Amino acid sequence: MKNLILLFLLTVAFSGCKHAIDNPPVPVAAREFTIASDSVQLNPYGYTPLSARINFSAPIAGRSFIRVRGKHGKLTNVEHTFNDKGTTHSIPVIGLYANYTNTVDVRVLSDGGDTLAKSTLTIQTGDLPPNMPQSITAAPFDENKVAPGLILVSNFSTYGTGAPSTPYFMDAYGDIRWVLDYRSHDQLKTLSFDNGIERLRNGNFFFGDINTSRIYEVDLLGKVIDSWNLSGYVFHHNVIEKPNGNFLLTASKPGSMGLNGVAMVEDYVIEIDRTEGGLVNEWDLKQSLDERRTILAQSPLVNADDWFHGNSVAYDSTDNTIIVSGRHQGVVKLDYENRVKWILGAHRGWTVNRRGEDLRKFLLSPVDASGVIIADTAVSDGSKITSDFEWNWYQHSTIFLPNGDIMVFDNGEIREYNPTASKYSRAVAYKIDPVKMTVQQTWAYGKERGVETYSQVVSGVQFLASSNHILFTPGFQVPNTTGEGGKVVEVELANKTVVSEISISSANKMGFHRARKMSAYP
Repeated sequence: MKNLILLFLLTVAFSGCKHAIDNPPVPVAAREFTIASDSVQLNPYGYTPLSARINFSAPIAGRSFIRVRGKHGKLTNVEHTFNDKGTTHSIPVIGLYANYTNTVDVRVLSDGGDTLAKSTLTIQTGDLPPNMPQSITAAPFDENKVAPGLILVSNFSTYGTGAPSTPYFMDAYGDIRWVLDYRSHDQLKTLSFDNGIERLRNGNFFFGDINTSRIYEVDLLGKVIDSWNLSGYVFHHNVIEKPNGNFLLTASKPGSMGLNGVAMVEDYVIEIDRTEGGLVNEWDLKQSLDERRTILAQSPLVNADDWFHGNSVAYDSTDNTIIVSGRHQGVVKLDYENRVKWILGAHRGWTVNRRGEDLRKFLLSPVDASGVIIADTAVSDGSKITSDFEWNWYQHSTIFLPNGDIMVFDNGEIREYNPTASKYSRAVAYKIDPVKMTVQQTWAYGKERGVETYSQVVSGVQFLASSNHILFTPGFQVPNTTGEGGKVVEVELANKTVVSEISISSANKMGFHRARKMSAYP
């Protein structure tokens, strides 16, 4: 009897499932609605001429979705779904083209992503600000291979013009899709952001400004959300967000004297409390390192007051340390007591610091591809290279790879202490063993490109997790077919194949300090 009942229930259930399959629910047709032209405010704060705010009421409640249609199809569409349930919406629109009638799709979505209501409108834009790059050209590429996202360029084409630093987003075809123009801003009309602009974890942008010595947080439309003073220090080069939200930055301290009697610059790292403001910690690099080491000073880039030239700081959460790049010294790892853990750089010229510590014991010894220490002292000294190993020279942009290796942009200025050495820059990864105090070169790209991707100063590297690619971005006086400036080269990590390359040329021959690929919206 029980088996008959079970068979009956299964038959009924299957019959119901079959009925549901044969007669699936009919989707509700999306309701068309109109957004009035006066609901669209182009450049609402006056700082982002390729952005707008749309305020609209929808005929049905849901989440808003925006799509700015790209000129080159799906890859260049700028899309975002907002978490703004309801019928009344106010959304920022970025990704517009300059001097163009942009088509924008607006949708209202259900929790499951179905379109409940839809509207299409056009937004007409005007000119870009002055002093932008003269040309941006993208080499032919396979859209299926490039990583998604826009490229945030910390533009240097305004450098020396009196205009503020003017960063922009460009797409894979080199079209500018967003620009931040602070010419009319009371505080930021002379913005000089050095390394440039980055994104906070909350989705807003942030940067330091040399002229006001403050850190600023701004939203997608350029509105200043918050700012922080530096407790008497002067911003220079790089600021990052720690996991706890605080800011770490490279800085100068006015009146800080060197042993040579000269007031030094760019040789401090400080931490600023994000919530309360004020100084959390200070690293005076004159105490931990050797300011008398001038072995790289034959470069015309080095001045008597700039022995270190801090240009990058990274935080290592595995052991609560910082990693600082000094263009004129190397890369150093420090703890929170300003004690050296290791030094990544050629061995020549290191002696003792102000505390009397012998810095030679912190120098990493190079090993070959098999992990065997390279016995040739000319290699560790820095006057010779091998097929397995080259040191970093005047490097920038220290980052971590997922496997824990450290990557830098190796500019290559005065490589092997030789001003006439071959000119090339590299993205190079090193595996560091802090117990054995060894360093192994594990990956490099750029040497094979020679002078065509050589950048004496600035520049950066980025790991793109979505594609396992490296963004290799030489930014200064890089020769292009249309002039000089920078290149943004996307390279497969696995086989070093270039999947895209964009050339940027500017009147002042300065492309950018950093360029980073990311989603348009947070």
